[in-house]
Amino acid sequence: MRIAMNGVTGRMGRRQHLERSVLALREEGGIDLGTGTVLWPVPVLVGRDGRKLAALAAHHGIEHWTTDLDAVLADPGIDVYFDAQATTARERALRRALAAGKHVYCEKPTATTYAGALGLARLARDAGVRHGVVQDKLFLPGLRKLRRLADGGFFGRVLSVRGEFGYWVFEGDWQSAQRPSWNYRSQDGGGIAADMFPHWEYVLRELFGPVRAVQARLITHIPRRWDERGRPYEATADDAAYGIFELEGGAVAQFNSSWAVRVHRDELLELQVDGTEGSAVAGLRHCRAQHRSATPKPVWNPDLPATETFRAQWQEVPGNGDAGEGVNAFKAQWELFLRHVAVGGPWRFDLLAGARGVQLAELGRRSSAEGRRIAVPEPAL
Repeated sequence: MRIAMNGVTGRMGRRQHLERSVLALREEGGIDLGTGTVLWPVPVLVGRDGRKLAALAAHHGIEHWTTDLDAVLADPGIDVYFDAQATTARERALRRALAAGKHVYCEKPTATTYAGALGLARLARDAGVRHGVVQDKLFLPGLRKLRRLADGGFFGRVLSVRGEFGYWVFEGDWQSAQRPSWNYRSQDGGGIAADMFPHWEYVLRELFGPVRAVQARLITHIPRRWDERGRPYEATADDAAYGIFELEGGAVAQFNSSWAVRVHRDELLELQVDGTEGSAVAGLRHCRAQHRSATPKPVWNPDLPATETFRAQWQEVPGNGDAGEGVNAFKAQWELFLRHVAVGGPWRFDLLAGARGVQLAELGRRSSAEGRRIAVPEPAL
């Protein structure tokens, strides 16, 4: 299966999608489809910088690369088009791929506007192709353990979800930034709400229920940053987003997402879920739980030092061999998508799911601008 991979000279595209997913699947001998057939992924690198593409292809022994996207899409031997470009370039490229009849898989957000993202989903439906959007957080060991608790009824009625995500991204003046400068320019599709609200949409939907209303506050805490060449620029995109999401069924989720926060927690992403029967705290890899029957009875007394070690009162949730421990989350979803392209079957991580994420980010920005709660309708094709 030949896969045109556009945008893999960037950090995320190269590390997670090319090296740790597609090339890793090749190193494992391909994907056994269970019928005596092995699916062998063949990457074809696509991008704008021929020098970078040539170096990357030579480093990994990849035979084909090109800067001509139109030629790739016109090639009947290309089965799948994958896009990990900057967001502003994605919608146009995906439209061209769908018009060429290619199956498509892409990073999120799928477009800069909800109208554009929903339009892509409709084009894919009309083209009759298979399509997918990266929803990697669902395949992390910590969240897979959390899902097992939810599916098993551990929480009872879920009351609330509290999410903390982020870290300090250096401004780029005296220490280099860990993220590209376009992330901090709204005119280039940047902003943490555009980046992270699509994640929170699918995490909440898949584990606890769809978001039915949002109230958010978006902030640009650091107004001046320095780009990759050391030049100062005005940060016009939000670097922090504080959101309250009301879920179907009555649960309330609160997410703080920030690139201007210093980490004082076990992992860069941490979720706490509280229910009538139990609670759990999950990160990228770990998950700890406390059942109703084992919940201590804390007493508030600010006049005395705390004698309880609260973290020790929680039990580690085991992987039990089904939590994907030791498996890259991106690779896990790549394998599922390529199987879907090859043999079909149910698949819900599609361009409509991608549109829901863009919708939530767009409504979050509107909520912040207007200072009010906004209902989130269910998208329809």
